Amino acid sequence: MYKIVNAEQLASNVFLMDVEAPRVAKHCLPGQFVIVKMDEESERIPLTICDYDSEKGTVTIVFQPIGYSTKKMLSLKEGDAFEDFVGPLGKPSEFCGMDPEELKKKRIVFVGGGLGTAPVYPQLKWLHEHGVTADAIIGARTKDLIILEDKMKAVSNLYLTTDDGSYVRKGMGTDVLRDLVQNQGKEYDVCVAIGPMIMMKFVCLLTKELGIPTIVSMNPIMVDGTGMCGACRLLVGGEVKFACVDGPEFDGHLVDFDLAMKRQQMYKTEEGRALLKEQEGDTHHGGCGNCGGDK
Repeated sequence: MYKIVNAEQLASNVFLMDVEAPRVAKHCLPGQFVIVKMDEESERIPLTICDYDSEKGTVTIVFQPIGYSTKKMLSLKEGDAFEDFVGPLGKPSEFCGMDPEELKKKRIVFVGGGLGTAPVYPQLKWLHEHGVTADAIIGARTKDLIILEDKMKAVSNLYLTTDDGSYVRKGMGTDVLRDLVQNQGKEYDVCVAIGPMIMMKFVCLLTKELGIPTIVSMNPIMVDGTGMCGACRLLVGGEVKFACVDGPEFDGHLVDFDLAMKRQQMYKTEEGRALLKEQEGDTHHGGCGNCGGDK
């Protein structure tokens, strides 16, 4: 069992938990995720790692109660425990494999939207610990949905924006990025965008225009987290990839976002899954057991 040592509400409909998982905490790197399971009856839920402390043996997760399983997680409180807490899974951020001295020369900007702020934070923290203070643009619909502001300020040059203008400035993250580059003379070697699919798509359209190589995290389309269900199948540069085992990070300028978003909607229905199985043939994973692709 994996004990919850802290549980708190970060913002409207956004919750944080610190979980005792020493072996996971010892091996975590930014960009990876875990799979949690509340009890024997519950579904497996893939969640991005928001933070980790190898000395205390804790891993921090942030979630939004949307479906049945994540809403059920709201019943858990400090002192309760998860039955399963598996990880770290997925490939770490490519920054983790770079030469530290070369990394210090990089001019990096992050664009996070909504819950995407959670996986942005550990990357910023890791970079800061290795001598790199990146710029971070964090956007939310309204002030009440901004999370981890103080933590982000401590490890980055933080720019905040809200869709409704209720905090700092009005506009999208793309508006801030365009302003930094075109009006404030900022230059970047790489951009990392993490958030809703539509947000990442428009960030990539802008960075392609600005000539900034861009990494995106395809966490939003993961379901099973092991490559079995096939929900996170996408095309990257014309090649079939699965976000949970091949990613979750990819070259954003090569991701077919329109296809991924269309497929995400189709995957929600039995009829849609059956159609995807027919269209995708041998590249369609059927381990979910819902579409018959495993038979």
